[in-house]
Amino acid sequence: MAGLNVGVIGLGVGEAHIEGYNAHPGCRVVAVCDFDEAKCTAAAQKYPGVRITKEAQDILTAADIDIVSIASFDNYHYEQVIQALQHDKHVFVEKPICLYEPELADIRAALAANPNLRLSSNLILRKCRRFQNLKKRIARGEFGELYFVEGDYNYGRLEKITQGWRGKLDFCSVVYGGAIHMVDLLLWLTGQKVTRVSAVGTQIASRATTFKHNDMVVALLEFENGMLGKVAANFGCVGPHFHGLRLYGTARSFENGRDTAVEYTARDTAATPRINTDPYPGYHKSELVTNFVDTILGKCPAEVTADEVFAVMSVCLAIEKAAAASNGKAVAVAYA
Repeated sequence: MAGLNVGVIGLGVGEAHIEGYNAHPGCRVVAVCDFDEAKCTAAAQKYPGVRITKEAQDILTAADIDIVSIASFDNYHYEQVIQALQHDKHVFVEKPICLYEPELADIRAALAANPNLRLSSNLILRKCRRFQNLKKRIARGEFGELYFVEGDYNYGRLEKITQGWRGKLDFCSVVYGGAIHMVDLLLWLTGQKVTRVSAVGTQIASRATTFKHNDMVVALLEFENGMLGKVAANFGCVGPHFHGLRLYGTARSFENGRDTAVEYTARDTAATPRINTDPYPGYHKSELVTNFVDTILGKCPAEVTADEVFAVMSVCLAIEKAAAASNGKAVAVAYA
């Protein structure tokens, strides 16, 4: 295929999608959608010659569109993904791909019914150079055997859920909207599968606002090889946006920092730790778009496969289920 036509739904982070597609020689953005009149007006000036619409259906059902990029509000993702697949479109979707377990099963079935189509999600931490190099070093055995891994998604933007569109949804999950990145990072770095999760949540930071869901969730992950993990979604933290990552292996420990990371190879307090200066975060939100298009064109394998999208969402669904129960019982991950 050559000259793939793209439609983008949502002009928030969708602007980054547009940038990525327009930079690729194998495709072009032909239509964009947002129900905000001001954004549509701005888009008409910014993207001359591109169709502008306030109706997602105009993109999801258009015969001339090959790829649909979904960056709408979370509660629209499921319906739009399903419709795109049913209308023979490749789908690149912002996280989360959906909000409920039956929806994930429906998407899996719709994709299976259209095996010629590609589906991926913008799990962008995989493009961080520091984490890419870390994955290679783990595979080489530099850390020995990993036995405990931690990922903290410190959002540092409480107003995004208390004042923005997220606070207006019937259901909004900080796990699906934030911690999912850390869950994916841990799965991707270690190559291990989560079998059970336990979780608790609280809404102390946002309780005086209109946001009525957990703004903080902590989950314990049990991996199939016996390794343990912890993931936190911390939307109420006082501090800048940061991806806290700690890995503990039998030969080395890693702690991510804002400027540099620290690695320990000895338990002696007098030992000098290794300072890791690999770039962090150092990525653009459009970077996975290029690979997605190349995958459709048959030029390379997917950096984020559909199976990986389903796996990370399955773990996050289990975390949310465990947090909602708040009875301390572990929940088995039901993979779609």
